[in-house]
Amino acid sequence: MGYSEKSIAGIFHNRAEKYQYEPCVRYKKNGRYTAISWREMQRMVTNLGLGLISLGVKQDDIVTIFSENCWQWLVADLACLSIGSADAPIYATNSGEEAAYIINDSGSRFLFVSDQDHLNRILGVKSTLKGLKKIITFDPIETGDKNILSFDEVLRLGEEYKDKKVFEERLLSIDPEGLATLIYTSGTTGPPKGVMLTHSNFTANIMQCYASHPIIGHQDVALSLLPWSHSLGRTVSVYLMLHIGAVLNLAESFGTVMENMIEVRPTLMVSVPRLFEKIHSGIFSKVEKASPTKKKLFFWAVDVAMRAVDYKVQRKTMPWTLKAQYDLAEALVYSKLRQALGMDRIRIFINGGGALALDIDRFFNGIGINLHNGYGLTETSPVTNVNTFEVFEFGSVGPALADTQIKIADDGEILIKGPQVMKGYFNKPDDTKAAFTEDGWFLTGDIGRMDERGCLYITDRKKDIIITAGGKNVAPQNIENTLVTDPFIEQAVVIGEGRKYLSALIIPNFAELVSYAKNQGISFDSNEDLIKKPEIISFYDDKIKNLMKDYSRVEQIRRFTLLPREFSIETGELTPTLKMKRKIISQNYKDVIEAMYKE
Repeated sequence: MGYSEKSIAGIFHNRAEKYQYEPCVRYKKNGRYTAISWREMQRMVTNLGLGLISLGVKQDDIVTIFSENCWQWLVADLACLSIGSADAPIYATNSGEEAAYIINDSGSRFLFVSDQDHLNRILGVKSTLKGLKKIITFDPIETGDKNILSFDEVLRLGEEYKDKKVFEERLLSIDPEGLATLIYTSGTTGPPKGVMLTHSNFTANIMQCYASHPIIGHQDVALSLLPWSHSLGRTVSVYLMLHIGAVLNLAESFGTVMENMIEVRPTLMVSVPRLFEKIHSGIFSKVEKASPTKKKLFFWAVDVAMRAVDYKVQRKTMPWTLKAQYDLAEALVYSKLRQALGMDRIRIFINGGGALALDIDRFFNGIGINLHNGYGLTETSPVTNVNTFEVFEFGSVGPALADTQIKIADDGEILIKGPQVMKGYFNKPDDTKAAFTEDGWFLTGDIGRMDERGCLYITDRKKDIIITAGGKNVAPQNIENTLVTDPFIEQAVVIGEGRKYLSALIIPNFAELVSYAKNQGISFDSNEDLIKKPEIISFYDDKIKNLMKDYSRVEQIRRFTLLPREFSIETGELTPTLKMKRKIISQNYKDVIEAMYKE
């Protein structure tokens, strides 16, 4: 029978009935991508759902999932949604203490973990867990504890469960306005809050996303990279793909994604700016080592792309001389570059989760990769805006999705209304009230403006705006995005709150810097030693001055410090979606920062 498509579970089961033995999910196993059919996924979802019911999972219970992306994660999620319970995903990189906070705050009695490592993190904080009854491990793990079961054991419980019809009854009784998930915010400004997203939040957002790019469909091949604990990774990388019936390929990790792209050759993909920055930097670094002839050809092709790209995205006819040059560059350079990157079949590449430098955006669109910037927040399921083939403006995040209202408050803050806006923060009525205006507009905390075509431009996070000692407002993200366009700069953080001038913490791209130092005959013992060399500091000083040439006097970087290691999730300096935690970075490098402001 057909299920209501007012829930993600209903959509999944309908597609499973339609596509049966076709591949639904593909994952890496023994070095090769292995497919799981829609029928097999549905069988496992049903049996896992029944197994959870047999263990005592009730409708409206909240089940936690502590794991990296894997096919079992998706089965667990769809099983929970199918039986009318909700889930609360926990980032795979979280510590035991961070996981315990979510388990306790959500009142979860049942927890999925991926492997021994994640189980150990939970067992290390077991005494703090208030109501946890059962732990289910995706990997088979022998513990001798009757309250720790394997994924396969729960599947068997479901197969043997007598009252099979209860699964169908639960699936049919899902309330579209009921809770589907709690997604905990990354906690860049304090303890994480559980964002309550309903079934109708998710279904509205995937329908809105589909309407923005209606060319996508069953023929597409997706590569999923972003963590599914993140709303963008979940809604767009997974649920939208289930809706259109695309094949969902799992990237192994951020470190292997370039290899996975070549293996899968996806047609659809969603990522954050870090990936595009890495690819862009890698391309230009490789070109610098090429022969003079190849280098000249590449930079000619890039020049042609930069002159042609506005015609392409605005769907205007190029002058015939430019078109002839572009077609030649396409044959000689662009097509070969896309092939080498595994991007030869890409139809749409979405960037979200942060601003992308304009030069990088123009580069990808110029070489024939349709890169569309979008915008949203966990609290908006997450997408509210995206550039489309019909309405596209560089520097913007595009027009609002269907049924989405955007307005700019007097202080520049972006306000939103729409069916994708959250129900509220879990058990936090005061925080929920503070997140909305009295007349129901959601306060994003972002500053922006809109143009005459309805395209939204994000200036910065309201809380990130730097106010200098002279009272000038500076948006650090714009400057940081410019700095990381240089192949020798891996990461950058601008400092300046309450200061006389701006400074920056710069992480070099050490692969490039080490190569440069060797070519220049600069001897060094370590990264720490290398970044202290006067000729290296002078090298970066020249680069930064050149990168800042188009910025105003107050936006200039007056001083900088090179750091010997990258900011990372492990050190607490990045969120799981690779956003910088400015407060933590400022604390970790307090002495370094103070040294830049000594007279």
